[in-house]
This record gives sequence, C-alpha cells and structure tokens, in this order.
Amino acid sequence: MSIFRKIYNWIEDAAYVWRQEMKQVFRDEGVLIFCVIVPLVYPLLYSWIYNNEVVHEVPVAVVDLSHSHQSRQFIRMCDASPDVRVAYYAEDLDDAKSLVSRQVVKGIYLIPEDFATRINRMEQTFVSVYCDMALILAYKAIYQTSVAVTQTMGAQIQTKISGNYTAREDEITSRPLDFEDVPIFNPQGGYGSSILPAVLMLILQQTLVLGIGLAAGTARERNRYGDLVPIHKCYGGVGRILTGKSLCYLMVYAVMGAFLTLVVPRLFHFLQLATWQNLLAMMVPYVLACVFFGMTVSCLVRYRENVMLLVVFISLPLLFLTGVSWPQSAIPSYWQGISWLFPSTFGIRAFVRMNTLGGTLGDVAPEVRYLWIQAIVYFLTTCLVYAHQLHISHHHARERLDYLRKKRQVRLGIKRLNTSKI
Repeated sequence: MSIFRKIYNWIEDAAYVWRQEMKQVFRDEGVLIFCVIVPLVYPLLYSWIYNNEVVHEVPVAVVDLSHSHQSRQFIRMCDASPDVRVAYYAEDLDDAKSLVSRQVVKGIYLIPEDFATRINRMEQTFVSVYCDMALILAYKAIYQTSVAVTQTMGAQIQTKISGNYTAREDEITSRPLDFEDVPIFNPQGGYGSSILPAVLMLILQQTLVLGIGLAAGTARERNRYGDLVPIHKCYGGVGRILTGKSLCYLMVYAVMGAFLTLVVPRLFHFLQLATWQNLLAMMVPYVLACVFFGMTVSCLVRYRENVMLLVVFISLPLLFLTGVSWPQSAIPSYWQGISWLFPSTFGIRAFVRMNTLGGTLGDVAPEVRYLWIQAIVYFLTTCLVYAHQLHISHHHARERLDYLRKKRQVRLGIKRLNTSKI
C-alpha cells in the first residue's frame, strides 16, 4: 500500500503543478497573450494581409526619348499587362527618379532615342528598366512584364521580316522550340503560399518559448529568493514538476498546433497535400521539442523582459536558416550547424515538404528523426537545469527554516528572561 500511496502522491503533486501552471497561462496577461491570443490572431492577420499572393497594377513612369510607333507600342503593351500600370510620362530620367524617390511610382522604363532607328536597321536595341528594390514583389512585376513585352515584340518583328506564307511558318519562326510554363506547388507564384507555411510553424515555436519564458520570469519575481521553483511540498521532485508543466503546455499547444496546421491553411486556401495522420506524426515530436526547448531556455530568464528581447531578435534569422526563403545550399556550414539547435529548422522543413510539396512521412523521415532527438536531448537538459534549480530552492528553504528556528529561540529566550525578572 505504501507504493500505491507514493504513486498517488506523485500524481497528486504533478496535478497540482499542472493546475498552477494552467492558472498562470490564463491569469497572467503576458502569458495569455503569447500562448493563446497571438497564435490565434497573428496567423489570421498575417495570412489576410498576404492573401492576394501577388501584386497587380504596379505604377511605373515612362521616359520615351524615341517618340516612335515602336516605342508607343511597347508602352501600350506594358500598360495592358495585369501587373504594370503606366502612371506617368516623364520628360527625362531625373524627373522619373524624383517620382520614384517620392514613392509615386515603383519603377522606370527608359526608351532610348535610337530605339526605332536600330529596329529599322535590323540591329539589336534595348530598353532600360529601373526598379525600386525596396519591395521584391514590385520589382518582380515590373521586370517580368518588360521581359515578356520585349520577347513578344521581338517575335513579331522576326515574323514580319521572315517572308513566310502561312501562319504555321510564322509560328515556327517566332517560336521554334515551344515550351509550357507550369509552376509546381505554387501556380499563382504568390508570396503567401511560399512563405506563410514556414511562418506558421515558426509562430508556434516562438510563442511557446515566449509564454514559458514569461511564466518563468513571473515565478522568479514572486519568489523571495528569485528562484524558479517555489518553496512548496508539491514541488519536491523533478519528475512531478516537469510532468505538470509540460502537460500544461502540451494541452494548450495541441489545440494551437491543430489550428495553425489545419484551420489557417484551409481558411486562406493554401496548399494542403498532407494527411492529418502524417501531420500528427510530425507535430508530436515538434511540439515536444519546442516545449522542452522553451523550458530549458526559461531557466536562463531572470526577468520577464529578457525573453521577449531574445526571442524577437532571433525570429527572422531562424526563418532564413530553414532554407525556405534562402537556398539551404547557399547557407554556410557553421550557420547550418547553429540552426540545428532550434526545433523550428526541422519542423518547418518537414511541414513545407509534406503540406506544400506533397511529400510523405518517409520523405521527411530525417527531419522527424532529428525532432525526436531534439525532444529527448532537451528533455534531459530540462531535467538537469530543474534539478539544479530544485537544489537551490531546497537550500534556500533550509536557510529560511534555520532563520525561523533561531528567531523563535530568541523570542523564547526573551520571554523567559522577562518571566524571571517578574
């Protein structure tokens, strides 16, 4: 019966830790914001902003120094495209640059004086394109439109001078090698479908680390000695502390993970090629690794503000290190080694390859394996740091008991002294 009693006490202590942690999640404004409100609201806001996927009707300025039929044809074709709108006709390049500096237009098409002359002489001519590189989507629209128009005009000129007699001969002359452009996994070539799946997984890790770090900072501020583990009989072992705390965050982020991976992509019509069974097999080690990673990092947090500065600072580098927005092969090896310390690196790669690229669980087996390794390693580090924190807490508890005992003895001595005098 003593064994069953010990097991019951252990479960009761773990349940007490779980209740305290769950109360802190929903009572502490900072933890509530980062663990519940941000994972629910921020993905919706971010996805809604980029729901259009691509930009259309980007305003440009035209500097037409040729004033010819061919230059006007080039301008009309650019203006007729869905991505570019000819908003201004500038007198010279300096006038057009002033429009770009005032953000009235996003780019410039400069047609030289000899544009039509070189075409009539059967010589190669050119059009200069100046783009505002502050926005890559605008640059893409302006540059690709100019390329498409110049290719179309070149094909028309080539067909006109070929002397063919049939439409089939004209087609072969203008396009001897035909091809069909089929964008895989991102038909509209949009920003949201390529970046937002990775951002969703990064939000899950960062908000979890922020919530655990804020809770740890609150625990230290409320403790007399600034310890992470409070002086309480239910916090008497590492196992019950870790079970209670991790179970709390696992329950909360089981809901948040399902929302981020299943609900948000469906609401905004992102690609969803993975089955829920494969997503579950990937999300379980990912959430576990994030929980124990956050608990390990939380032991380094002395104040609530520290974790916010740290996590917000590394969010953008972590997104780049995953290889989604920048080729993984172009990332230096030492930076790739640093990225292996964070669960988001393998979680984002696995989620994008399954949900966006249509991979199976076998295709992401290395990433899932690394996530399980991270979950185990960070579980062990969490045990070590909490054992150290528990030892410090017990030391401070003994000091407190000794202080109270000495204080009581002094009071008893003064009482006896007063009694003897009377």
